[in-house]
Amino acid sequence: MRKNWIARGIGIAILAVVACVALGFIVMALWNWLMPALFGWRVITFWQALGLLLLSKLLFGGVRGGRGHGPHWRRNMRERWEQMTPEQREQFRRGMQGWCSQAKTPAAEPKVGES
Repeated sequence: MRKNWIARGIGIAILAVVACVALGFIVMALWNWLMPALFGWRVITFWQALGLLLLSKLLFGGVRGGRGHGPHWRRNMRERWEQMTPEQREQFRRGMQGWCSQAKTPAAEPKVGES
C-alpha cells in the first residue's frame, strides 16, 4: 500500500512538472506572438514566462488552498453531518477509515469448512 502512495506521489510530481512546462511555453508563445506586434514590447524567454505566470497567479489567483479547503467546506460538511442518522454517521466513519488511517483492514473470516 505504501508503494502505491509513493507511485501516486511521483506521478503527481511528474504531472505538475509537465503542466508547468506546458503552461510556460503557452504563455511564452502567446506573449511573443501578441505583445511585440501590438505594443512593441520585447520578446520573453521561457523562464520569464514562468515568472510572469507565477506573478499573475499571486496577484490575481491568490495562494489559498485548492478545492475542499476553508470555512465553506467545513460548514457544508457540518450541515450534512447534522442531517445524518446515527446509522449513516457510523457508516460514514467506517468508510472514511480506509481513507484516513494507515491501519490495515483485517483479513476476511474464513468460511466454515475452509482451512
